[in-house]
Amino acid sequence: MAYSRPILAITLGDPAGIGPEVVLKALGHREVFAACRPLVVGDRGVLDRAAAGLDIAPRFERIEDIRGGSYEKGTAPLLDLANVELADAPVGQVSAGAGRAAVEYVMRACDLAMAGQVEAVVTAPLNKEAMHRAGFLYPGHTELLAERTGAERVSMLLVGPSLRVVHVSTHVALEEAIGRVRPARVLEVIELAYNSCRMLGIGAPRIAVAGLNPHASENGLFGVQEAEQIQPAIEQARARGWTVSDPQPPDTVFLRATRGEYDIVVAMYHDQGHIPMKLLAFDSGVNVSIGLPIIRTSVDHGTAFDIAGTGEASEESMLAAIRVAVTMVKGNSQ
Repeated sequence: MAYSRPILAITLGDPAGIGPEVVLKALGHREVFAACRPLVVGDRGVLDRAAAGLDIAPRFERIEDIRGGSYEKGTAPLLDLANVELADAPVGQVSAGAGRAAVEYVMRACDLAMAGQVEAVVTAPLNKEAMHRAGFLYPGHTELLAERTGAERVSMLLVGPSLRVVHVSTHVALEEAIGRVRPARVLEVIELAYNSCRMLGIGAPRIAVAGLNPHASENGLFGVQEAEQIQPAIEQARARGWTVSDPQPPDTVFLRATRGEYDIVVAMYHDQGHIPMKLLAFDSGVNVSIGLPIIRTSVDHGTAFDIAGTGEASEESMLAAIRVAVTMVKGNSQ
């Protein structure tokens, strides 16, 4: 494959949310077409509805042959699934129709990537309640894609301008998240962190590992997980020649990473990693599913039903997701 301008399958996300809007706005940027060949996977009626609210006249080229599009600036090939009636997916409302359509966009884009017809997938946000109403009982994109691709070791990577975070667990209750902190899983995620940094162009990653307990247990005063579950994984990673920290106090490790001491932080659970990332890069963060046999990046925000259809949504996270996908495609080819 030619990696100078990779083909990226860009999905619309939930048709009732801000996904169609941020995709349209992103395609208005010259840099997108300079960096890649964007292929939109969605529904033409949904795009037209979003464009009407933005006073935009987008040009899409319906195609059958994925590599047959022109990919000129302002004109994006569209794989039109025509899979939703607009009345069944009202803007700003949770609906099964929108949830089903959104999942079908992702599945089609995933299948294209698995078949080698596109180099990466970039996704706009799903709505979990809508997806569940449609009968797709996944916690999110990562779990959906893991099942679709048969991947067994996956995690969520968040990438921002000054911080990268990967998670031992994500969409589970806190009690279950604590139970998942085991040496084998922690080592898996350290390995995913290392490989992700390499794909992002970091030759010798410096990996910080956050503790689970306050102050990383303060030598056993506040818990035993650091010594019994986390440190053994760290020692195994170091035996591979990787630069990995001891368990770090969670209240300071993210600050140290933003100051350049570490390239990535391994967080023990969802909110531990998401809170600092949302605080620092709410509009520019990128969500990456790592451990899949395909490259998938996404915006790091939700469907924002409260502002859907108003024209207020920012495309910055979508632009960042496209940039990260291109970087990872190039890194994966080396």
